[in-house]
Amino acid sequence: TTVKVEGPKGKASFPFNALMKVEVGAGEVKVIRPDETRLARGLHGLTRTLVKNAIEGVTKGYERMLEIVGVGFKAELKGKEIHFAIGFSHPVVFKLPEGITAEVDPKQTKIIVRGADKHLVGLTAAQIRMLRPPEPSLVST
Repeated sequence: TTVKVEGPKGKASFPFNALMKVEVGAGEVKVIRPDETRLARGLHGLTRTLVKNAIEGVTKGYERMLEIVGVGFKAELKGKEIHFAIGFSHPVVFKLPEGITAEVDPKQTKIIVRGADKHLVGLTAAQIRMLRPPEPSLVST
């Protein structure tokens, strides 16, 4: 009941529901459902997508780009930490989780978060964004 995937970008493993069967054949992975119930169909789609995301993550990887907008706002990468100057009286330090890497452009206004786990990349990008949530734009029509 666990799928393990290895590739050039890393390793991924996740548990799946015991109703589903995952078979690895010659160059392909098949997810088989036991019947046509609504639960089985939903679990089939979920399991198939999780397998696809794991395979794509360890072969190509995932990335999210964040842009820092504000006067004097910047980010600096120091090892496994990103130091932000985002308008507070003190710098904000964000520690990157295991399996996630980041890159900051030379202008220090763009951050690229990379990793093999799609969920963890998105979660890390969301946590960075919530350090200073964007203000609503004042657009008049």
